[in-house]
Amino acid sequence: MTRQPVREGRGMVEAIPVKWRLEATILRLLLWGFGLLGVERASAMGGAIARVVGPKLGVNKRAAHNLKLIFPDITDEALARITREMWENLGRTAAEYAHLDKFDPYREGGRILVRNLDRLDDLLTEGRGVIFVGGHLGNWELQTIAAARKGIPVMAVYRAANNVLVDALIADLRARHVTPDLAPKGATGARQLVGWLKQGKSVAMLVDQKMNDGIAAPFMGRMAMCAPAPAQLARRFGCPILPAMIRRTAGAQFEIVLGEPVYVAQSDDRDADLLAAITAYNSQLEAFIRRYPGQWLWLHRRWPES
Repeated sequence: MTRQPVREGRGMVEAIPVKWRLEATILRLLLWGFGLLGVERASAMGGAIARVVGPKLGVNKRAAHNLKLIFPDITDEALARITREMWENLGRTAAEYAHLDKFDPYREGGRILVRNLDRLDDLLTEGRGVIFVGGHLGNWELQTIAAARKGIPVMAVYRAANNVLVDALIADLRARHVTPDLAPKGATGARQLVGWLKQGKSVAMLVDQKMNDGIAAPFMGRMAMCAPAPAQLARRFGCPILPAMIRRTAGAQFEIVLGEPVYVAQSDDRDADLLAAITAYNSQLEAFIRRYPGQWLWLHRRWPES
């Protein structure tokens, strides 16, 4: 369906499909309901629903296929367990959107423990922005939340939802509780990131999804098309790339593990410099996913064989 232009004026919004209005209404009701429950109960309910419903959906076959690609010797029992864990984590994460204001690693009861925080502190003393990279692990919104709550000016890259009403709801939640500085994927967002980094500020990106016009690099033992932007920007501005891996430890409690900083070389072979950097942070994400496979979102068409 081609997105029709949305025209607002005098309280009216035109050219919005009924289906989109219905989806947005359902989302509002869910957020309202989960908001009434409190963060732990909401997270548990979202996880319980997704754990039951998710494995019955057709898209679950893709998750199973991806798992078999990466773990060819996986047993049926392990396959079922990991996919259930994945769906539960996804359901919990969705419900937690109603409570993003409850997460803060720098206050008591903030539900997040940050490992290796000294690495970030050291990078900040360099006076340049930091490029945070992560994947769809645990509750992935916490990567940006942890940086913003520390007082770091951080711009998050996001993929807009097809439904503009749903997109507006999610964008509002992110602006209020994650960061007000959001850059859409694409040329417009890229220009925003360049301007942001020129000011010595930081950016946060999720780098675990396929990018058709990206750079082929190893990921999980297979070649995958990877977004070049983090490495390109880091090379241009001399910024460090800091992997941030998120793990749900229990309920709505999390651990963020800050990895080894990656610096992009400045040799005469630009392509080789970019590939080396992408491979370096991919390997850190891969190690974490292999250790906690149920925390990662296996639903993407990540590899050509997916």
